Order: sequence, then C-alpha cells, then structure tokens
Amino acid sequence: MPSVVGMLEQRELGARRRMDELREEADRIQAELAVAELEWQEWVIARRRVDTVLAPDGGDIADTEITPDVRDADTPSAPRDAVKPKSQVPVWREGLSWSVLSLDYQRILQVLADRARLGQGLLTCQEMAAAFGMDVVPARVEALRSKAKRLVARGWLAEPAPGRFTLAAGVSGPGGAS
Repeated sequence: MPSVVGMLEQRELGARRRMDELREEADRIQAELAVAELEWQEWVIARRRVDTVLAPDGGDIADTEITPDVRDADTPSAPRDAVKPKSQVPVWREGLSWSVLSLDYQRILQVLADRARLGQGLLTCQEMAAAFGMDVVPARVEALRSKAKRLVARGWLAEPAPGRFTLAAGVSGPGGAS
C-alpha cells in the first residue's frame, strides 16, 4: 500500500508539471500577443496613410473617425489627428438634425433624399461622385465610400446591397426627422 506522503509527492509532481506547461503556454501566448500588437500598429499606420492618399481634399483627413482605444491611452495624439468641428458622425436618433454633420455628409444625405423622393432607388459611390460633379476616379470614389460606410455604421444610411446606399429607415428630409 502506497504511503500518504508518497501519494502527496506524486500529486505535487503532477501539479508542478502542469504549472510548468501552463507557464510555457502563457509565455507562447504572450509572444503571439506581442507580434499581433505590432501587426495591429502597422495596420493603423497603413490605414492613416491610405486615408491621407485617398482624401478628396488633398490629404486633409478631418473626417477620420477618432475611436478611443485603451492601447492608445499612453500615446499622445499627433496634432494632425485633432478633431475639427462636426468631423465626427454621431449615431442617428429620432429628430437629430442633419446640421450636426459636416457639409460633405449632408451632401451625401441630400442626394440620397432627393433620389428617394423621386423613387430612383439605391445609389453607388461612382454615381454619387458624378452627382457631385467630381471626377469619377478611384481616390474620390473611395473617399465617398468611406464616408457612406461611416454613415451606415452610425445609422444614417442603409446598405441593402454591397456598394449601394440609401437613407436608413426613419431618416428623411434635411432636418433628419422622419
């Protein structure tokens, strides 16, 4: 019959092995997390560069969304990331006026409201660029697509089909009230 002390030593040895395995796994996960953090930072930098290149006004990215992230808490924000008045898109709610949006966003809503009023249906970003009298070039179209997607995410627009936009249910008229 095994002794109690022998059984305790076996269990202690098993627990020690398990603890070592878990520490190794934690170290591996910590290393993967560090690599993922670096990749994420590279993507953030790449996104800012793409936004700057595709901005229709020659690099002024005032409409860039500022999303707080706990990982950015220690990092001071650069002056070019400063939020300009009306550059953020608030979440749409009943009775919210279009005047809370920048003129670019108001223009997008206006062309879609006119289209809905005339019963013309969905609008693509290429058609939007043409309606605004812009050159229908990838940089302009992608800038409009970025703004339209932001309006979709905030509830001002709907995207019933990929790349095709309309006013969201309840959003109508320049006042934004239904």
